[in-house]
Amino acid sequence: MPTDQQLFEDLCAYTLSLRAPFFLHQNAVDAFAAQHVEEDTKPIKTVFALLGLYLTLEKEFTGRQVQLAHMRLAKHRKDWPQLPPTPESTAIAVASVLAAEPGPSRNGAIRKWCEAVWQTWQPHREVIVRLAQDELNVV
Repeated sequence: MPTDQQLFEDLCAYTLSLRAPFFLHQNAVDAFAAQHVEEDTKPIKTVFALLGLYLTLEKEFTGRQVQLAHMRLAKHRKDWPQLPPTPESTAIAVASVLAAEPGPSRNGAIRKWCEAVWQTWQPHREVIVRLAQDELNVV
């Protein structure tokens, strides 16, 4: 039985093959990272994943715009807040996303996965909103 990491690598092969300007791959990366936060996860990984989900879902950024925001943030800020994982688990896992038929069905499953993961992180939403405002001027 494949691990989540192995399934995610298969999903990455799919998202990278799309070559679409909206860059769905970034959304999958952020959802997977945010869903797999543990106590020893580096703060930058958690914050960037959550910022990506916030920007995509609430500010309608494309995956490419999120990627550019990550690059901008990486250049000037080094001290990221430690956000502990929430106890709530996500009902959608990478396996169910990968099980969806390639194309619109799988792309939609990635979006639903992002939404489900972001929902579990709502206790930290205000921290992410503040960071987006302070660091990226996103209002």
